[in-house]
Amino acid sequence: MYTFDREKYEKRMEWFTHARFGMFIHWGLYAIPARGEWVRSYEEIPKEDYMKYFEEFDPQDCDPAVWAKAAKEAGMQYVVLTAKHHDGFCLFDSQYTEFKSTNTKCGRDFVAEFVEAVRAEGLKVGLYFTLLDWYHDDYPHYGDKNHPMRNNPAYSNEGRDFNRYLTYMHNQVREICANYGRLDLLWFDFSYDDLRGEAWRATELIQMVRELQPDVIIDNRLEVSGEGYGSLAECRPTPYHGDFVTPEQMIPPEGIKDVEGNDMHWEACVTMNGNWGYHAADHYFKPASMLIKKLVECVSKGGNMILNIGPDARGNIPEESVKALKQIGAWMSKNGRSVYGCTKAEIDKPEVGRITRNEKSLFYHLYENSIGPMPLMGVSKENVKAIRYLATGAEVPVSTSWVHSDYPDILFADLGPDPILPDPVDTVLEVILK
Repeated sequence: MYTFDREKYEKRMEWFTHARFGMFIHWGLYAIPARGEWVRSYEEIPKEDYMKYFEEFDPQDCDPAVWAKAAKEAGMQYVVLTAKHHDGFCLFDSQYTEFKSTNTKCGRDFVAEFVEAVRAEGLKVGLYFTLLDWYHDDYPHYGDKNHPMRNNPAYSNEGRDFNRYLTYMHNQVREICANYGRLDLLWFDFSYDDLRGEAWRATELIQMVRELQPDVIIDNRLEVSGEGYGSLAECRPTPYHGDFVTPEQMIPPEGIKDVEGNDMHWEACVTMNGNWGYHAADHYFKPASMLIKKLVECVSKGGNMILNIGPDARGNIPEESVKALKQIGAWMSKNGRSVYGCTKAEIDKPEVGRITRNEKSLFYHLYENSIGPMPLMGVSKENVKAIRYLATGAEVPVSTSWVHSDYPDILFADLGPDPILPDPVDTVLEVILK
C-alpha cells in the first residue's frame, strides 16, 4: 500500500517553488521539415518517408552551451530538453534502438552535452520523455488517437505487443535516469484515452525512477495530459502521482487547489510562438513585455512558468526568441527578487497590475500609472517599514496629499509628478513590512 509522505514531498519541491522560471527546449528531426513537432502525426507521414530526415540530420551549429547560457541570462533557473519526442527519435545514445542521434551524420549524444552545459551554468537539469512512440512497431498504429497511421488499415495492430513496447520504454527511462548523473526534473508526456496510469505500468516505472533518482521532481502526465490535475489534486495520491500540475498554453484563472482547498504546485508550459518545435512559417511570437507579465501572473497565483524555445534544424535558437530572452533577462536582472521564491500575496489583484510576495516583502507590479498617488491596496500604513523601487532601491515616499483624504485607510505611494512609470513594462515597488 502506497503512503504519501507530505514532508518528503515538500522538501523535494523547495528548489522548484523558489525557481519559478524555466526553459523548455523542443528539438529533434522535426526541425528539418520545420512545421512543428507533431508534423508526422498531423500530415500522417509514413515512417519510410520520415526517415529522410534521419538520414539528413546533421546540426552543425548546435551548441547546448549556447542554449544554457541563453537560459541563464534570461533569468531562468532550470532547463528541460526533449530527450525523446513522440516521433521516437532519441537525442541520447540508447542501446535499445538505432533511431538515435548517435547514429546520424553528427554522431552526437545531445543529452550528454546538454546536461553538462546546463550544470556548468549552475542551473537545474530536466529531461522530457514521451510515453508515446510513433516509430516503435509495438506501439498501437491503426485506430490510435494520435499515431500517424491511425487512419490507414494497412497498419493493423495485429501482432503488435504493447507490453513489449512498455518494456522498451521503461528501459529507455532507466537509461536517462542512470547514465546522465543527477536529474532535477523528469517531464513525462502524456496520457490519453485508455492509456493512463497503470496502462503505462506506472507504479513499476516510478519505483524504478525513484531508486535511481530519489529526489527528482516528476510532472503529472502519467495520469493526465495538459488537461486534468491528477490523483494528488484529488487527495488520493497514487504511487505515480505527479509532483506538479501542468496546464498547457494557458494560465489558470485562480491558480490550482486540490479538492480540499489546499494550494498545489503547478507549472504553466508556454510557447513563444504557436509551436513547440521549430516552425519556419510561424512568426506569431509573443512580445517580451507580454511574457514578463505572464510570468508575474503565474507567480502571483502560486505557480511556475516554463517558456519554450524550438531551435532550428542547425541547432540555432530563432532570432525572435533570442531577442525576447534578452529583454526578459534585462528585466529579471533588476526585478528577479519579485519572482524568485515568491508566491501569491493573498491580496486581491489590483487594477494596475499584480502582486507577489516573499515573506516580509510585498512586490507591487505596476503596468500603468494612476491619476494622483498610487493606491497600494491590501496593506495598512502601520505595517509598512519602507517602500522602494525594486530596480534601483530608490525610496518611494508615502503620500500625504490631500487628494486622497477621503480614503484614510488606504496606503498611497508618492511616485512623483511624471505620469510615465520608470519601466513601461512592469515597474516593481517593494513594500517592506515590519
